[in-house]
Amino acid sequence: MLLCVALPFFFTSCGGAGSENKTSTDSTAADSTKTAVTPKITTITTPQDMMVVKHKVSDYAKWKASYDAHDSIRLANGIHNYVIGRGVQDSNLVLVSVKVDDMTKAKAFAKNPSLKLAMQKGGVTGMPSFGFNTMVFQDTVAISPDILRVRTTFTVKDWNTWQKSFQEGEPERIANGIAVRAYGHDADDDKKVLLVTALMDSAKAFAYWKSDALKQRRAASGMVSEPERFIYKVVQHY
Repeated sequence: MLLCVALPFFFTSCGGAGSENKTSTDSTAADSTKTAVTPKITTITTPQDMMVVKHKVSDYAKWKASYDAHDSIRLANGIHNYVIGRGVQDSNLVLVSVKVDDMTKAKAFAKNPSLKLAMQKGGVTGMPSFGFNTMVFQDTVAISPDILRVRTTFTVKDWNTWQKSFQEGEPERIANGIAVRAYGHDADDDKKVLLVTALMDSAKAFAYWKSDALKQRRAASGMVSEPERFIYKVVQHY
């Protein structure tokens, strides 16, 4: 009788030990298969040549249809769609930002009579403005298109001095609801700066624009002109 009682206990104990060993082995095997997750880098610091066009249209839908119809012509000239924005105060003010393979070809394209004719047919009114820029920083992380964007242009005494001061001011901008999306300078003059920001908190940002703190930072960075701002919303991102 004692033997009968002892045998089940013996086999149960052996089975338990086997289960524990198996669990331990499986756990070790599972741990060995884990791989570290590398954070995705969203910033680009490789210089990118871009052309920015701002113009007014009589009817956005008509203009957009005309713009889309001429995509093959842009591609033939090394011009690639990037962003289209519409003004907040005037939605018929359109901002078109494109990436270019060859700045010389892009400048020639901008002066091509066929482009002027295409713009007229698309309902562009007035004189469009063209900007040719080399962007040295871009943040590609996706944010809502409902968040206001601001294109700001201004002149500085020295690019390197301005850039150093601008980078040092990042905590101050973040605290005031401003996120940098991209910045660079004119392709032919690095004293002419182009800055694109997103207003994560527009109330804070508007107040900051009027603050003495920002005026002091501008002076320290060597800004020699008042900033010109265009506030818009992104309506298409390619």
